[in-house]
Amino acid sequence: MDWMKELAALPKTLRASLIAALVLLVALILVNQPLQTGSAPQGIVSFQMAGTADQAHAILRSWRSGGELWAHVSLWLDFLFIPAYVLALIQLTRHFTRDRPGVRERMVARWIRALFVAAGLSDVTENILLLNNFNPPTDVVSLSATICALIKYTGLTLGIAGLVIVRASRRHPLAHG
Repeated sequence: MDWMKELAALPKTLRASLIAALVLLVALILVNQPLQTGSAPQGIVSFQMAGTADQAHAILRSWRSGGELWAHVSLWLDFLFIPAYVLALIQLTRHFTRDRPGVRERMVARWIRALFVAAGLSDVTENILLLNNFNPPTDVVSLSATICALIKYTGLTLGIAGLVIVRASRRHPLAHG
């Protein structure tokens, strides 16, 4: 498999970070399964994007007590996932720009790293807000968590788009070895 060769060619720290982030992502996906209900079709993501106390309360009702336990597990597990994905993405940015010594490339890489750090910080804030929005949910906390989630998703999307652009603009392919 070609992608296995490319993964094996990555630096050990980057490979370890990517694998750790992937393992935690799979765990989060599995934990999210019991949280998918009619009121929360995307599970914990629906709770993140609730926006109002009424929506958050409807989601919590649909989860019942067992679902709330899984929601707490998901949020606490996400606290482990956040540094894993931020570190992996920062290392990936460094890897993609290591043979790009230009001033413009370094500036773009700094912006990409800043977007990933901002996404991680927003994710931490969002999790804290969500943990405080269980009993009872409030409009202020629900809306604040939604804004943090939007900042997180925007930072990740723009950062990953930046990585794709940096990778696609490479004049010479990375030398493996």
